[in-house]
Amino acid sequence: MEQITVRVPASTSNLGPGFDCLGVALRIYNTVTMARSASRQHFYPHIVSEAADRFFNQTHRRTFSFSCSIAEQIQRSRGLGSSATVRLGILLALNRLSGNPLDRLKIFQLCADLEGHSDNAAPATFGGFTVVGSARCADWTPQRGVPTIQRFAVSPRLYFVLLVPDLEIQTSRARNVLPSKISHAEAVENCANACAITAAFVSQEYKKLRGVFADHLHQPFRTKLVPFLPAVVAAAEKAGALGAFLSGSGSTIAAVTLRSAKEVGQAMLRATGAIPARIIITHADNHGARFIRSPITDH
Repeated sequence: MEQITVRVPASTSNLGPGFDCLGVALRIYNTVTMARSASRQHFYPHIVSEAADRFFNQTHRRTFSFSCSIAEQIQRSRGLGSSATVRLGILLALNRLSGNPLDRLKIFQLCADLEGHSDNAAPATFGGFTVVGSARCADWTPQRGVPTIQRFAVSPRLYFVLLVPDLEIQTSRARNVLPSKISHAEAVENCANACAITAAFVSQEYKKLRGVFADHLHQPFRTKLVPFLPAVVAAAEKAGALGAFLSGSGSTIAAVTLRSAKEVGQAMLRATGAIPARIIITHADNHGARFIRSPITDH
């Protein structure tokens, strides 16, 4: 019986000022393994059944039972796109088992719709540094317009140093602390910084990332959930990082650097105080979700 295994990368999103627009795929993975099943006695987590229902409704293919397992390397509720990896893995595996009725762009759109925002779905699907642009905002739905995706490779010269605290933050809670308005001057600075980040990634002139991760849309308000954020960002920059930012809605804090990655990580770790945390040093994944070989087993 055919068995499909999909490896999907984690992602860091927002990158400070690029709220709901910018993201980078990372070399940390969740793996979804799926096969058709003769048994109908499968009970799936809601995140799995919801993605499956959306796939079958979209494709109008006959529903079939399946077995699936998920091997997780990405911690949940840490701002690293864990939910996007599961949803995307389910959609891609079902698509392959159904004869590939959808192309990857459509699968991305389904994943983004399920997520409610595109900034993790885009890098997980396409890899590299991604820019999502359309008239949509955080509550994007397909009816409001299809997002445009631009994707650029990221050099292995750039390190991503992740401080992953022993602290879960639900995305819904992190969004609830955001204000309904910010000042015109703060909005302009966010636009300028997001543009500068995009230009630096596209040109791969990463030294120009220094000083452009400042944000007024979400990070100042999420410090009530991650109170050690300012201290960790300052410690990373002092240790030589180009900059640091809250990864997604947190609680992970990501730093980017061209040198001294271990020293940056240790400085970030010291700045957390008494909060237990670990450091992951990694690079960008430029491939996105990929099918990998897996042994055939009986189901």
